[in-house]
Amino acid sequence: MGVLPWVAWYAFRRHTAYPLSSAAEAVTNTAFGFMRAWILVALWHERPALGGYDVADAITFSFLTQALIGPVQIFGGIDLTRRIRDGDVAIDLYRPVGLQGWWLADDLGRAAGTLLLRGGLPLAAGALVFGLRLPGPYGAAAFAVSLALAVVVGFGLRYLVALAVFWLHDDRGLSAVALVLSLFFSGMILPLVAFPGWLGEVARVLPWAALIQVPADVFLGKHGGADLAAALAFQAAWAAALLAAGRLLTTAARRRLVIHGG
Repeated sequence: MGVLPWVAWYAFRRHTAYPLSSAAEAVTNTAFGFMRAWILVALWHERPALGGYDVADAITFSFLTQALIGPVQIFGGIDLTRRIRDGDVAIDLYRPVGLQGWWLADDLGRAAGTLLLRGGLPLAAGALVFGLRLPGPYGAAAFAVSLALAVVVGFGLRYLVALAVFWLHDDRGLSAVALVLSLFFSGMILPLVAFPGWLGEVARVLPWAALIQVPADVFLGKHGGADLAAALAFQAAWAAALLAAGRLLTTAARRRLVIHGG
């Protein structure tokens, strides 16, 4: 096994080391799932078939997004931010693997562990109380691919924010802006299908849409055939673009660190 699979494996073990803590987070996610579900039920009662969704779609969307909070990491960043701020990133740069590859492997392991411990309870509770719209085998396989791409897109966005610390004295302002953009444009607060006019059109082509809205639509069976391929290609394109941008910024950050005597 190469270095990066080991990094992912140890990240998985680290993020599954405290199952009771994860269970508490899953309960919180489930509680918010019920609150959001009732809000969406009220909205769809007034606006039936809004954005092509029915009430069952809206309820399923609510619990699914709560299940995805952990794996996609809507809240929070990556530990690299702290390591840059403390100067420990110098050790990371001496490793015999690339900085971006190391942290991507770490994030994939984190996402797998979080999905295992926090993803099931919100969906199970929603299915028990409301009856959710669940995909068939083909849809589940497509959703698995979409979720993996969503995790990579989420990492790409958070990695760029982390690298900005090389140029900023304090990352809290940028992190706050990144959080607001992620919440609003991913569909976490409200499905993007409910956004009116040009706002909805713009929101659906931004990278944040690949975090929540696209995987949710795949889960709900809103994409099929060529449309499904286009949705996955949209996520893959943003994943590739963000990773490429991260690679370029890593090179610039390394040069900056050396220039300043790091």
